[in-house]
Amino acid sequence: MRERLIESRLTPNAISLTGFALNVVAAGLVVQRLFFLSGIAFIIGSVMDTLDGRYSRMSGKGTPFGAFLDSTLDRLEEGIVLTAVAAYFAAEHDQAAVAAVVVAVLASLMVSYTRARAEALGVSCKVGLATRPVRVVILSIGLVLARGASIANFELLKPAVYALAALSALTVIQRIVYVRGRLKNADG
Repeated sequence: MRERLIESRLTPNAISLTGFALNVVAAGLVVQRLFFLSGIAFIIGSVMDTLDGRYSRMSGKGTPFGAFLDSTLDRLEEGIVLTAVAAYFAAEHDQAAVAAVVVAVLASLMVSYTRARAEALGVSCKVGLATRPVRVVILSIGLVLARGASIANFELLKPAVYALAALSALTVIQRIVYVRGRLKNADG
């Protein structure tokens, strides 16, 4: 089966684009207040994001552009779904939750940026609490267990957004401190 998959026409970029499409669907489902289905689409789309890199390495079909596309789509996916969540909170007139989503988006982007910038300086930087998989789990829980998701009378979307904002901001700080320490040690 593995050999058939590798020999197929399936490309890592096709997997990346499928993950992106599923996250666009997840955002649309948030707008329609179909939170449980949104959570499922977000989870599957995010799993696709982990598979594209693994498949790329396993099949040897990876390209530098594919790696760039994957990273770019990962940022867009998180931003698109969180933008839909912000629109939901705005419609509910919950300004604090909207602000938390904005912080979560900015901090999530900065988590990725600090890693990329550190690596450009020769420092491997995968430290911090809110790595991409952790952020995916937090948002997935929030979506699947949001009010109106038909799984009980939970309302975990707002707490998930607050946790995402706080942990992502903390991760940015952790990475800044870590890189500073590594560069200081390298300078002697």
